[in-house]
Parts: sequence; structure tokens; C-alpha cells
Amino acid sequence: MNCVTEVDTVPTEQAAPDQAGLHEAMAGVLAARGDWRRAYEHLRTALDLARAQEPPVPEQFREEVDRLRRERAQAREESLRDALTAVYNRRYLDRRLAEARTPLAVALVDIDLFKNVNDTFGHLVGDQVLRRVATLLREGLPHDSFCARYGGEEFMLVLPAVQPQAAVRIAERARTEIARYPWSAVCPGLSVTISVGLAYEAGEAAGGRRQVLEADHLLYAAKHAGRNRVAYRDQEHVRLIEYCP
Repeated sequence: MNCVTEVDTVPTEQAAPDQAGLHEAMAGVLAARGDWRRAYEHLRTALDLARAQEPPVPEQFREEVDRLRRERAQAREESLRDALTAVYNRRYLDRRLAEARTPLAVALVDIDLFKNVNDTFGHLVGDQVLRRVATLLREGLPHDSFCARYGGEEFMLVLPAVQPQAAVRIAERARTEIARYPWSAVCPGLSVTISVGLAYEAGEAAGGRRQVLEADHLLYAAKHAGRNRVAYRDQEHVRLIEYCP
């Protein structure tokens, strides 16, 4: 007598929900770890599996994918920003300089006597100064230009596709705005100025080490001349925009 044993089988259409749930769970674990890219990939896979079955994809899947997409974009943007000042960080700066095309002006900015600010008024005030200087530096920059924190109390303005005199005006405007800012409202007795070294390049060296070194050399010239100045090169001569009280 032949015996027929019935074996429970899982319908094909049920495999996809199980797999989708697994991918969704993996997405949650990876998102909790901050691995947004892989979490997004797993959630996309879960969404694709869910789309292959009936009924249609639950709305929560779409909402989760949209949320992860936004969080991934936000995390990427935050990874390129300086945490204290909210301007771009050195990582972003180095990448943009490596991709730079001519003509290009870079302005290396240093807060004058910043150590004295920290020593006299405290590091909390020093942090306020850094944030306010960063805000003033990036105000009114031309399209495609940006401000980045170079390190410590140094910032860099990157000014693509500007003419030399326009770059000088931008640097001098920044110097003037910071010198005239009512710093006493931040802390009584506080005053802040910057020195700027502006290097312009229309050749292959744009954005390279040579241009950055030139900006650093000109920054030193501005400080040596008494600080609160903009130094730039006009052909073979170093020019200084003198401070006028």
C-alpha cells in the first residue's frame, strides 16, 4: 500500500515578505550604527521584494525609504562641515582644491592674536568669536565660492572664476566687516581683527600646494606689517591694503 505523506509547503508569494522583513530588520540595525549607506541598500531591497507581491507596497515602506534617504543626505552634509563653526571642514576644502579650475583666488584668513582672546576672555568666548567670524566671512560670497575652516583660528575663502581685483575687494570687505563688528556686545572689552593673505592663480597651479603656500606667505606679510591687513601680489610686488581707523 502506497502511503502519501502530505508536506506543508510555503507558498512562493510568502517567501518575499519573509525576505523583505529580514532586509528591513538589517536596515534598522545598520541605521542604529550610523551606517546609512548600507541601511538604505537593505531597505531598498526590502521595498523591491515587497513590490513583487500583492497587496501593493505598504505606505510605511515608502516613508522609511524617504526617511533614510533624508538622513543619509544630512549625515553626508554634516561630515563635510566643521562642528563648531558650521562652515566646510578641511576634508571638503582639500577635495575642492584638488578639483579646482582656473582662475582661482584663495584667501587665507587668520584671527589676530586669538590666543590672547582665549587667555583674556576664556575659551567659551573664543568659540563665540570663531562662530561669528565664520558667519561674517561667508556672508555675501559670490556663487560657487565658499568658506572653510583651515585649522584652529584659520579659515580659507575659495573664490573660483573671479577677477583679481574682485578677489581683493571680497577679502577687504571681510576684513572691514570683522573689524567693525560690535564685539563688545559679545563681551565687554573684546575686539577682533583678521589678517588675510590672498593668492590668485590663473595657471595650472590653481588650488595646488604652491598657491596655498603663496597665500600663507602673504598672510605672514600682512601680520608682519601690523595685522588687520590684506596682502596680495600685484605682478611681482606684494601690496598691502593698509588699515584705516
